[in-house]
Amino acid sequence: MSEIVLFHHAQGLTEGMRAFAGELTAAGHTVHLPDLFDGHTFGDLEAGIAYARAIGFGTLLERGVAVAETLPTNVVYAGFSMGVMPAQKLAQTRAGAAGALFFDACMPVEEFGAWPEGLPAQIHGGLDDEWFAEDLDAARALADSTPQAELYLYAGTAHLFADASLASYDPAAAGLVRERTLTFLAARG
Repeated sequence: MSEIVLFHHAQGLTEGMRAFAGELTAAGHTVHLPDLFDGHTFGDLEAGIAYARAIGFGTLLERGVAVAETLPTNVVYAGFSMGVMPAQKLAQTRAGAAGALFFDACMPVEEFGAWPEGLPAQIHGGLDDEWFAEDLDAARALADSTPQAELYLYAGTAHLFADASLASYDPAAAGLVRERTLTFLAARG
C-alpha cells in the first residue's frame, strides 16, 4: 500500500480533510496529515487565505517541506488547493517521489523546475470553480506534457467540493475523486 502526505487547504485541517484521509487509511494506505495552521480552521475561504497571507505562503511552503524531511522519500505527495503548493514542490524536487495528487489547484510546472520523468500524477478540479479556473491552463499543460499525468474535470462543482465538512461538498463528484484516488494509490503500492 502507499504512503501519502496530504496537505490541507486554506480553511485548515477540517473534519472533511480528516475524513478524506480516513478513507485512504481505511483502504490500507498510510496517511500523514500535517497541520500547517497549528490547529486553526476557518468557516470560509477568504478568512483562511487572510490567515495564510499573515503567516506567509513562503513560511507555509517551508513547513510542508520540513514535514517531508521526516518521511521516507517514496511517498505520494497530495494537496488540496493551497496544499498543492508544498505537494507539488516536493513531488518535483524531492528525489524518489512515488506520485502526486492535486485537488482544486495546479501550479505551472516551471515554478519548481521540470516535471520528473516518469512521475505519475492526478489532477482533480471543478469546471465551474473560479479558483481552479486560474490553474486550469497549468493543469492541462502538465497532463498534455506528461504521459503519466491524468486530469479529471468535474462539472457543476465549487471549490473544495471533496471536503465533506464544507457547504461546497458535492457527494457524487467527491465519490469519483475518492474512487480515482484509490485506483491511483493502489497502482503505486
